[in-house]
Amino acid sequence: MTEPLRWGVMGTGGIADTFAADLELTDSGVVVAVGSRRMDSADRFGDRFGVPNRHASYEELVVDPDVEVVYVATPHPFHHAGAQLALGAGKPALVEKAFTMNAAEARDLVASARAGGLFLMEAMWTRFLPHIAQIRGLLADGVLGEIVTVTADHGQWFARDPEFRLFAPALGGGALLDLGVYPVSFASMVLGPPERIVSVVTPAFTGVDGQTSMLFGYAGGAQAVLTCTLSARSPTRAAIVGTEARIEIDGDFYAPTSFTLISRDGEQTRFDAPHEGRGLRHEADEVARCLREGLLESPLMPLDETVSIMATMDAVLAPR
Repeated sequence: MTEPLRWGVMGTGGIADTFAADLELTDSGVVVAVGSRRMDSADRFGDRFGVPNRHASYEELVVDPDVEVVYVATPHPFHHAGAQLALGAGKPALVEKAFTMNAAEARDLVASARAGGLFLMEAMWTRFLPHIAQIRGLLADGVLGEIVTVTADHGQWFARDPEFRLFAPALGGGALLDLGVYPVSFASMVLGPPERIVSVVTPAFTGVDGQTSMLFGYAGGAQAVLTCTLSARSPTRAAIVGTEARIEIDGDFYAPTSFTLISRDGEQTRFDAPHEGRGLRHEADEVARCLREGLLESPLMPLDETVSIMATMDAVLAPR
């Protein structure tokens, strides 16, 4: 039996809670330490999930000898510094999406990991979900024929609170980095990096991007139509349309869900899979698998693709 991977969690917000709860559903890992900027926050998290080691700083967390790998679950602007702390301490890292604030920070992290011979991965948990694995198989088998169009949306409604992280510029707010990263990453998985990017960005009341629509063009002629917004709950569905068939993914496409394969003549095949948990357990399993096999990055979420996705989002938000 392989011993469970010992995780240190950096940050105590909602996504850290979800990760810790999901990790309890798998035998691949266990949270042994938590780090926060305040001891009371670390203690609350530790009490909730039975975490033995609690630290009042991120610096203390990464040097904890019980920690084998660090999960960086802080707000976006602190991903780069937190991941660099972990890598500097010789610890592999799983970094929440969006990976960093921009492509330059992403390249810097990847360079640090490669220089140190350390594992690093973006926590784009969608990549490791069961329905996405099935879709990858259908794409690899050429069932859809030539891909023509990819569509995806992610819209949520949030109260207009300037201190809420998605509206706060200092916390990396905006629709694209938090919500739009899912459609952009999905299109990247299917079609790779776009050759042309057209975007329309509407600012929120605090100046961050409140709604963003994107049209990507690819070398082979395929297109992706993607949207995200902080102002309304959208269907959060996705589709991959090919010359022979299409895939329609139910909402929420980025979370555990079902999909339908529809042939050109209308024949439908339904793909349903029961699922326990929110879905983050699968990325934890992937990290454990990669470390066990001596891999420095995941073939399902390669570091060069993570950098490419950040560069695409930079281009989407670039002033015009």
